[in-house]
Amino acid sequence: MLRSLFSGISGLRAHQTMLDVTGNNISNVNTAGFKASQVQFQDTLSQVLNNAGAPQAGVGGTNPAQVGLGVSVAGITTNFQQGAARLTNRATDMMISGDGFFVVNKGGEQALLACRRVHL
Repeated sequence: MLRSLFSGISGLRAHQTMLDVTGNNISNVNTAGFKASQVQFQDTLSQVLNNAGAPQAGVGGTNPAQVGLGVSVAGITTNFQQGAARLTNRATDMMISGDGFFVVNKGGEQALLACRRVHL
């Protein structure tokens, strides 16, 4: 009984995280330079109820019986693929493309921007 409840609850928690990430992607879809994220899931544990049986004379073996004990979030990955070029009509804007990161410095605070090549 508790095993089935734990599986359901862990699935709901992982699904809530996926909905949070999807909501963030949707709310920022029109933001210039936004990079979408994706949730990666993994099994937590599984319990073996019956081990595999060896083949006998004239009869094949038997498969093991396993019960999953839930799911968890393995990580949240960011899509760093090149986005589409977008005209902003501002002289101070630039497009960043290519491999690597572009470092900006404002007031002594540094930030990294994902990029491949810088086009000025």
